[in-house]
Amino acid sequence: MVTVDDDRAQDLTHLHPVSRELARLPSAERLDRIRADRWIGYPKAVNAVERLEVLLHWPRKQRMPNLLLIGPTNNGKSMVVERFRRRHPPVMGPDGETIPVVCMQMPAEPSVIRFYTALLSAIGATFGPRQRLADVERLTLSLLREVGVRMLVIDEIHNVLAGRGETRREFLNLLRFLGNELRIPLVGVGTREAYLAVRTDDQLENRFEPYILPLWEVGDEARSLLASFAASFPLHLPSLIHTEDMAQYLLARSEGTIGELARLLTAAAVAAVESGEERINRRTLTMADYIGPSERRKLFEKQL
Repeated sequence: MVTVDDDRAQDLTHLHPVSRELARLPSAERLDRIRADRWIGYPKAVNAVERLEVLLHWPRKQRMPNLLLIGPTNNGKSMVVERFRRRHPPVMGPDGETIPVVCMQMPAEPSVIRFYTALLSAIGATFGPRQRLADVERLTLSLLREVGVRMLVIDEIHNVLAGRGETRREFLNLLRFLGNELRIPLVGVGTREAYLAVRTDDQLENRFEPYILPLWEVGDEARSLLASFAASFPLHLPSLIHTEDMAQYLLARSEGTIGELARLLTAAAVAAVESGEERINRRTLTMADYIGPSERRKLFEKQL
């Protein structure tokens, strides 16, 4: 059994307890753990999961509340949804499978039939070719009730803007219809354009409450986030990345999104293990196999 004294002797008290155990693994195994996805429970993300939890247990009524989870691309929206979905996984019972939370992705080219196809796929169902829309709609609603869905999460909901005016209105009517018919909360996940799409319909705007995950700025929350990252990587030495100077550097280089920040810090942690430095600092950040979004775009454009 590992004791606090053991941790101090090995100088691992700068890590979370789980990460201390990982830090004792061989380098190859530590690299695998470093590259794996990790949940960093910063306040905004935790609060978003709690809001979803409240909606899931909302009593059924004619007009259910809905949520729009909005933020820039690669800023943690999908991680919030996945964290919540794992809390409420499908359950196989004597009467079949129950799927409390159904997560789907809005088709890139929005149409009602494509939407129902994606929704059926999300619950592991299919339908024959050339079926009438009315039949597909009836089948979808029947199966959703059968699996006991209590919440529908629609990722990339901003894709609804790809449709023309008439198609867009049809789609917004579909969302309103689903909410009324199933009496479950709908959660839309997307960029700022998602809110602009919903705002074109007064009734939907009143039903969907926006919850924003903004770009990160230097401050106490950002420094706390960086400290949590530092404590989660199984490195043998402390990574002092939560100072104001380091926060400014890291947020500027990652352009303020948590996805890019995680990618940068992961690459630096890999460099820290491979080089023997065993901490994230200016040297390992320079060595990191990472290029920021703007620079990636420039490099790509040069190759065209």
